Amino acid sequence: MKQLLTTALLGLACTAVFAQPRIAVTDLAYTQAVAEYFEAATMKEQSTLNANRNSLSASHQASGTYVAGRYSYVEQRELGSFTNDIKGALLKGTNFRLVQGKMFDAGAPQPTKAEQVLNQLQGGKMAKPVAQPQVHDIIARIKKGEFPGADYVLFGTLTSLQFRDTVSTIQGTTNASHIFSLDLVADFSLISTKTYEIKASFSAQGEGSETKLLSNRGDVLPPNRGKVIRDTSKTLAGNVFEQFSDQISMAETGMARQIRPTAGSRDVQSPAAPPARTESVTTLR
Repeated sequence: MKQLLTTALLGLACTAVFAQPRIAVTDLAYTQAVAEYFEAATMKEQSTLNANRNSLSASHQASGTYVAGRYSYVEQRELGSFTNDIKGALLKGTNFRLVQGKMFDAGAPQPTKAEQVLNQLQGGKMAKPVAQPQVHDIIARIKKGEFPGADYVLFGTLTSLQFRDTVSTIQGTTNASHIFSLDLVADFSLISTKTYEIKASFSAQGEGSETKLLSNRGDVLPPNRGKVIRDTSKTLAGNVFEQFSDQISMAETGMARQIRPTAGSRDVQSPAAPPARTESVTTLR
């Protein structure tokens, strides 16, 4: 009887483990407009020479075509510097199992505009560009198999990323303050890989900054970019977890149970970046 009970408990434990939903967290998707200058040219030359005892004649013909201009297109990309802290917050504060998705497949390289125009000049036909995968088309990416084994995908889209670098004088002193900061805003959606139902949707913000006091006006010291980026990543992860847990807690019972009661927003709250540290720097000249 005891052995039967132990086997049943082990079976329930295994069932609970396998019942834990699996989430894949994507890097932040974004698009970037790119403009390039291109040149394409073709040249044809023909020379003839006729000679005999009484005469000598020669001829030369040349023709060419030259095309130049600017070409604009949109690149599909992902920003992978701000998602590890999000994964860490989910591992610490939930019972979800995380799985690693594949990198976004941007498709085969496309011929450049110069190559397209050159083909048209040489053969009379311009190669048509092949439709490329769209980084924001999460449904197509799920169907393509970029998130194997995942029950849900936490899909992030970069909305705004802005560095600020300001130097201002401090009234009544000969000092100046140098503030370097980063603000990031992203949209997130938790999507079922089976039904494509959206379980949660929100915007999150991260920020980090560093302040230095300069002894002489006009002094420029390199900021600690790594620290600012790290703090931005941590505050973004905290804001993501806070909104994620709030919305999941109001979802169906199976999802709500995955938020650990002891974690809540107190233990895995916005891992707010430490206050901007002020460093006093004396420059000798």
